[in-house]
Parts: sequence; structure tokens; C-alpha cells
Amino acid sequence: MALLTLAEAKAQLDYDSDANDAEIQAYIDALTPVIELHTGPVENRTVTETVNGRGPLLALTQVPVVSLTSLTPRLSSGLAVDVSEMVLDPDAGVVRRLDGASWSGGPWTAVYVAGRGEVPPTINLAARILLQHLWRTQYGAARGGGGADDYSVTEPIPGYGYAIPNRVLHLLEPFKAPPGFA
Repeated sequence: MALLTLAEAKAQLDYDSDANDAEIQAYIDALTPVIELHTGPVENRTVTETVNGRGPLLALTQVPVVSLTSLTPRLSSGLAVDVSEMVLDPDAGVVRRLDGASWSGGPWTAVYVAGRGEVPPTINLAARILLQHLWRTQYGAARGGGGADDYSVTEPIPGYGYAIPNRVLHLLEPFKAPPGFA
């Protein structure tokens, strides 16, 4: 699952030649970290991390979470808890024990899938607009149309310089990652 396919990118750029496919693909590949800086993981990926829990909650760092695969103690004295005995809040990345007990006996190695399952259409649109903007920085207004506004590569956006147009940031706002995540 990609944020944007080559066919979608070429349609956004109104480009029907195959001559620059490798270059367009490089731009597509560069979009994911920029978008995910604002939204947290979009494309599904397996994450393995060390987590600690003291009290009723255990927090995963990459949200949203699609599924929790395993949670195993890192120390030989650690207490194992089966994943079927846990409940996951996928948007918050919070794991609770079904029996209501507090987490103890950690740290644990958490293996889970972070991402969104499918790319929401709004994030796909934001990726298309960002691609068009970045493509335009290389090829200028001759390819990509538009006038000044936030496509202009001469008008920086406070805090983001020239890389991310306002319209992209506005589209990503509903998917904004919680503070301290992503």
C-alpha cells in the first residue's frame, strides 16, 4: 500500500510519457516520510520496540496501530501475557490487560503493525498536491500550472520553509499525530 502510485502521480502531473518514470518514482518515495511526519504511520509496517508499563496502561510509540502481534518479556524474570488477554486502543496505541491488572515484570518487546490499513483519500490528495509542488521546484511553472499562492516556490510557509504548501498541511490536519508520536 503506497501513499501514491506512479499512475496517480503521472495523472496529477498531467504527464503521460514514460521518460521520467524513475525520477517521478523517486519523488513518490520521498513523500512518505514528509506526510508521516505530520500524520504518524500511513503505510503499514511492522514495528519492534522495547516498551515499559507501570500501572494499567502500556503505550506504543508508532500510532495508529493496526494490530498487536506479540508482547514478550525481555528479562527471564518477566511475566508473559498472551496477546488475546489484551485490548488495544489503535488510535492512541494504548494496550490494557483484559483482567484489569497493572503492567509489571517488564520491559517487553512489542511487535505490532503500525499504519492505517488503507490510505485515506484525503492523505492521498495531500500526497498528490505535495508531489506536484515538489516537482514544480525542479521544472518550474512550465509544468504543473498554477500561479503564486501556496504553490509558489518563492513564498515560504512559516516553520516549513518552501517544502510543504499550506493546502497540504490543511488536508493533513484531521490526521495529525498526537504530540510525542510519529
